[in-house]
Amino acid sequence: MATPIKFGTDGWRAIIADDYTVDNVMRVAEATARYMKKHRMKRAVIGYDCRFGGLLFTETTARVLGAYGIKCYVGAGFVSTPMVSLGVVKTKSQIGIVITASHNPPSYNGYKLKAAYGGPMVPAGIAEVESLIPDACTLNRLPTLNELAQKKLLVDVDLETMYLRHVRKNFDLQAIKQRAGRLAYDAMYGAGQRAVRKLLPRSVFLHCDWNPGMHGQAPEPIHRNLLLLSETIKKHPTITAGLANDGDADRIGMYDEDGNFVDSHHLLLILLLYLYKYKNQRGKVVFTFSVTDKLKKMAEKFGLPYEITKVGFKYIAEIMTNEDVLVGGEESGGLAVKGHIPERDGIWMGLLVLEFMAKTGKTVKGLVQEVYEVVGAFAFDRDDLHITEAQKQAVIAACKGSQYKSFGAYTVRGMEDVDGWKFLLGDEKWVMIRASGTEPVLRVYAQGPNLAECRKMLDATQAAIL
Repeated sequence: MATPIKFGTDGWRAIIADDYTVDNVMRVAEATARYMKKHRMKRAVIGYDCRFGGLLFTETTARVLGAYGIKCYVGAGFVSTPMVSLGVVKTKSQIGIVITASHNPPSYNGYKLKAAYGGPMVPAGIAEVESLIPDACTLNRLPTLNELAQKKLLVDVDLETMYLRHVRKNFDLQAIKQRAGRLAYDAMYGAGQRAVRKLLPRSVFLHCDWNPGMHGQAPEPIHRNLLLLSETIKKHPTITAGLANDGDADRIGMYDEDGNFVDSHHLLLILLLYLYKYKNQRGKVVFTFSVTDKLKKMAEKFGLPYEITKVGFKYIAEIMTNEDVLVGGEESGGLAVKGHIPERDGIWMGLLVLEFMAKTGKTVKGLVQEVYEVVGAFAFDRDDLHITEAQKQAVIAACKGSQYKSFGAYTVRGMEDVDGWKFLLGDEKWVMIRASGTEPVLRVYAQGPNLAECRKMLDATQAAIL
């Protein structure tokens, strides 16, 4: 019986050599090829990040697509997801494929699909590709890479250089280098490492070598995974900010000059403030259900329309392709802005924050304080619970049945269920429960006035549900 293959919130992901095999990649690639032929698409861009087997799985995908007569532009060496997405636009291709598992543990790999506009394929398109996955690849023989090259169906393309040129056209890197101070950068062994070395060579670099094992650490840019970056900033007074990206460099985490973590909620608010107040730009604000409601508060204060989506950047990207969106983002560090492709881009967002610092002379702490002057201070935290499937389903059933009336001393005063369950606790405090769409975990989120209170809320929630 064929292994079921399902796309989650951001592509198909599985453990290498378990479900993520050459045979299963061939099945997904053939579904992609069938989808492309059905919609008369002729060109695709393919890239891979720093994980095990990236080149092998990329070449396998190109050979399957080539068998269907589809021309493939393949990146030379590892590249970030935004590089592939931009490459789709620059080469006038119709599809982008990234062999990556993003922020998942190093034992995983994955398969992301991008559309002609340079962002995630819309949910309807992904569902169609998924429906076309055969039980086994139907091709009797795959053409060799040499055969594809001779037929001009396989073309090498320097996606990183293409991306760096685009960045240099849109940012005053000299001003950033002179006025924003020195950066500490943690690539988390991911695909952003070469690009940031070239863009900001004076930075202090951490985990910027090719290491597919990643020392067993999932490359998700959240504080508990970035303690070395925080300590490095504290030990070096010349460092004014810290930047981290995930495995395929489409997500971001940042630190202030004191080594304090600045999460994606605060970064979204910083970006919205910068684009609206300092760059005089306007547009819709779009964010996922798990993002702080302070973003809604800032949008209302600025008189901007906003929309809350299900969790998954693909929902934001779909809106960005049809409407004038100023800022879009999700809790997990995937942020996008007007003037770039409708795609998460951790390097681009980091440069925007540094540009904000350079233009105003403010530190990262100063930018956060300016945000608080608009929406008030807050903190956010999240626990990932590795529990049994039976426990997880019991919690979900209890949420569906509105069984939770309080979490310890915190009384539930309202509930929202756009995607998961958000329990409103009054005074702008809330906790949220949701099963991950990319990992076998149950996520519990909390917003409160400070981190200590968030910790109490999370502990109380765990005690109530487990």
